[in-house]
This record gives sequence, C-alpha cells and structure tokens, in this order.
Amino acid sequence: MTKGNLKKWSEVKANDSWALFKIMSEFVEGYETMSAIGPCISIFGSARTLPTHPTYQLTEQIAKAVVELGYGVISGGGPGIMEAANKGAKEAGGNSVGLNIELPFEQKSNPYIDPDYLINFQYFFVRKVMFVKYAQGFVVMPGGLGTLDELFEAFTLIQTEKVTRFPIILVGSSYWEGLMSWIENTLLKEKNISPEDLSLIEVVDTAEEVKQCIEQFYSNENFQPNF
Repeated sequence: MTKGNLKKWSEVKANDSWALFKIMSEFVEGYETMSAIGPCISIFGSARTLPTHPTYQLTEQIAKAVVELGYGVISGGGPGIMEAANKGAKEAGGNSVGLNIELPFEQKSNPYIDPDYLINFQYFFVRKVMFVKYAQGFVVMPGGLGTLDELFEAFTLIQTEKVTRFPIILVGSSYWEGLMSWIENTLLKEKNISPEDLSLIEVVDTAEEVKQCIEQFYSNENFQPNF
C-alpha cells in the first residue's frame, strides 16, 4: 500500500470515529421523541404509489382504523403509501409520525406528519430501530426493496426473540401470494425455518381485517405496551 493510500485510509478511519457522534445523536433524538408519543402501529409500503391508486386509498382507511383502536401511526415519512398512512392518521385525529430518511434523490417528508413527530435520519439502521422499538404492530402494504427489508427485519427479530412478538400483517393477498408460497414451499421445505414461524405473519385484504388482527392479537397475548 502506497503512502498516499495509507493517508486516505487514516482519513477514512478518522471519519468513521466522528460518525459515531452523528449516530448517537440520531438515536438520542429518536428515543426522546418516540418515547413521548405512545403506542403506535408502523405502516410500510411503496413510495411510488400514487394517490389515485386503490392501495393508497386502502392505506388511508387502514390508518384511520388503527387510530380508532387508540394507536398512532408511524410511517417512513415520504410520499406514496407513507403519505397515505400519515394522511389517514391525521384525518382521524391520531398521532401521525414520520421517520424520514435522507436520500441522494432528496426524499421530502409529506405534509400530513405532525410537526413535532417528524424525525429526519441519515442512517437506515437507526431509523429501523425506531420502527421496531416503538411499534405494537407492522402493517405491510405492497412495496419494493425497502418494504421487504423492513418486513424481514421484523420477522427475524421476532423469530430470534430479540424483540417482543407483535403482529405482522401483510395487506394484499394477490400481491404477497408469491412470497408466501416461496416461504412455505422453499424455506419451510428445506427446513430453513420452522412451521411455527409461519404463524408470525397474517395476510389480509381489508382495513377491517387489519383492525381485527390487531385486536385479536392483543386480546390473545394479553400484552400491554410499555408506555
């Protein structure tokens, strides 16, 4: 390694050390803000879904149903499904939380987030901690890679008992059919998961079914949120 490369490497290490302070500040801001909000449901889905799409409108209905149960709504803070979730919560009079992420293409927060409950993150992993730690359930609408990342993060944490079990609800049976079929016919068949792992996920199609899943889960589990 040349002297020039050694110098560059030392600069990288120095930058990594200073990044720790930024990471710590994001955790502190997230913890302080989220702990004051109360129990919430995290709603995930594509940022590309337009307001005219039926899934956008269904997400609004689901968010309103969640608020009727006494929960706030957490979204990723951006457009599409995230916007629909915050819009539904706002219109229903519930807490509307946005965990926005700074991206190269400059994702902007949507206008339906309560100003005091908008948090901007630079690091995905800090943001994901907030999604899981302060949610009493995940509602997963049709989405892309980010949505799948958040889904399997929660799935893994519950499976490995790193977090208390909470409901994971996939909305849109036709959309999730292929994924669920692969999990059952490939992962389970190859014994890479256990049969009981399948019970961690529910697949539904309506806002009323989402509401029933959340009510039934907490009735059966007799779990009280730690707020």
